[in-house]
Amino acid sequence: MNITAYDNEMLVGCLRILTDGYFFGTITELLVLPEYQRQGVGSKLLELAKENTPTMLYFGAQPGVEGFYEKNGCQKSLQSYTIDKAK
Repeated sequence: MNITAYDNEMLVGCLRILTDGYFFGTITELLVLPEYQRQGVGSKLLELAKENTPTMLYFGAQPGVEGFYEKNGCQKSLQSYTIDKAK
């Protein structure tokens, strides 16, 4: 599921959800162009995600932006892990 934000015909933000439609959903990306940040675009994308997904949403946050998610009603939950791939 993709939720997008436009300024006229220019794409300025996108939130992507990967879900099985029943039990699990994850926000894989939340992107807003730098010049459109701090104007409510990301908050609106999150609001639309909450309203339109059929499942709970799980996701990780980049360090330093946790406050944005908490301000938007998201609760800290499970710790995430990574598996590095040999190069």
